[in-house]
Amino acid sequence: MALTRKLDLVEERVLGALMEKERATPDQYPLTLNALVSACNQKSNREPVMELGSGVVWDALERLRRDVLVWRSEGARTDRFEHRLTSRWKLDRQGQAVMTLLLLRGPQTPGELRSRSGRLHDFGAVGEVEATLERLTEGPDPLVEELPRQPGQRESRWRHVMGDEEAAPEPPVAAPAPGSGAPSTRAEPDRLRAVAEPAGEQALDSRIAELEETVRRLEERLSRLEADLL
Repeated sequence: MALTRKLDLVEERVLGALMEKERATPDQYPLTLNALVSACNQKSNREPVMELGSGVVWDALERLRRDVLVWRSEGARTDRFEHRLTSRWKLDRQGQAVMTLLLLRGPQTPGELRSRSGRLHDFGAVGEVEATLERLTEGPDPLVEELPRQPGQRESRWRHVMGDEEAAPEPPVAAPAPGSGAPSTRAEPDRLRAVAEPAGEQALDSRIAELEETVRRLEERLSRLEADLL
């Protein structure tokens, strides 16, 4: 079974960021909490762009850890996190690249997936992406599905089916030119508004999470010192 439940938007972003960094920056992987927060909030290669505090990311990690989708390794200096999706979803390198992009950027065409996959896997042709997508639809627990082609579209878009949305969000519409008087119609899922934090709350949550982490480490050091004295 691929999953026992559907992922929420923050969990999708956390898993996508972990999968991306494993391939793109292997020397920095597994990721610390701070590095993972930065990866989730990147302004490039993300759709939608999010501003998540460390407390929200930490809560998502705890949920994913309980589902054995994420593993926490305790190092000498700080905890680090890695995903378990390659074995859980039985992904080869091509499949991991495609799922990473779909988790990070939502529905995309095979051509878009190929053009954006350079740091993850070098697809030689669009046909290789299409073959990978077809493989990901196989079995009792498919990971992706093809969306109906919209009028005027040359290619169909594909999405992963691990999230809890009933339908894929519409692609963002370009914002009007300044001074045009037309309102912006950029699409934004309601569930994004529910998890994205205002800047002030984000900073507060981040500071609280840092303080909690400091207290936890001090408690661990105290316990070790007490054990050495006994």
